[in-house]
Amino acid sequence: MTATPLLEARGLRCSYRARGLRGLGDRVMAVDGVDLAVAEGEALAVVGGSGAGKSTLVRLLLALERPDHGAVWFDGREISAMPESAIRPLRRRFQPVFQDPLAALDPRMRIGDAVAEPLAAMGIGDPTQRRERVAELIGKVGLPAGIQRSFPSALSGGERQRVAIARALAPEPELLVLDEPVSSLDATVALHVIDLLAELRTRLGLTLVLVTHDVHIVREICDRVVVMRDGRIVEEGRVLRVFDDPEHEYTRQLLEAVPTLTNNS
Repeated sequence: MTATPLLEARGLRCSYRARGLRGLGDRVMAVDGVDLAVAEGEALAVVGGSGAGKSTLVRLLLALERPDHGAVWFDGREISAMPESAIRPLRRRFQPVFQDPLAALDPRMRIGDAVAEPLAAMGIGDPTQRRERVAELIGKVGLPAGIQRSFPSALSGGERQRVAIARALAPEPELLVLDEPVSSLDATVALHVIDLLAELRTRLGLTLVLVTHDVHIVREICDRVVVMRDGRIVEEGRVLRVFDDPEHEYTRQLLEAVPTLTNNS
């Protein structure tokens, strides 16, 4: 770990205009004063129920949306204040993995081309080098080489999520921000994907931010956890400390809602 966090947020606030029966109404605070820091090589979990502000936080951390107040830094640079033209060269260093891989993949594009697409967009390598990189990545995420010729619709949910991970890894990022990466998968498939992420983190030295409502997966992969409720962080700390001895009532409620936490599964 380094003295300077790889990813840092200070005082993040982001609100939206609420939509009601009579059109747009008052503003709703989705993220309200969030501070967090992620060291190089660390895995941080962000947990909370529906409406906690987790997905908005993801967009802010990835500089896909600007905060109303506060700032996001990546490797010491304030990306939340940069124009997209300045952020674009940095994007190869931090990549997202979203909940629905089918929505993230072009249904008309074969898997091999989909994994190669970010390499071409970022001007990384020539066509031969890109093909070699794609073959390497497909194997790295545990898929057969022949799957490169398939279309997304022919794959299972777990296979599509592995493709999404391969695509995110293509430009060799230092940081992956994963937004509910296994929530659409059944329990057995989800466990295999989490095991894959843990393996890749160790093998590639990745830094991870894992955003999830499903707190039982956090023990498997993360070092620290922050608990969000109503746009705010209500508790944070090492995973074992927070899960074994929660200080906030909301954290206790989350843990009690997932019985598997009590038996370390």
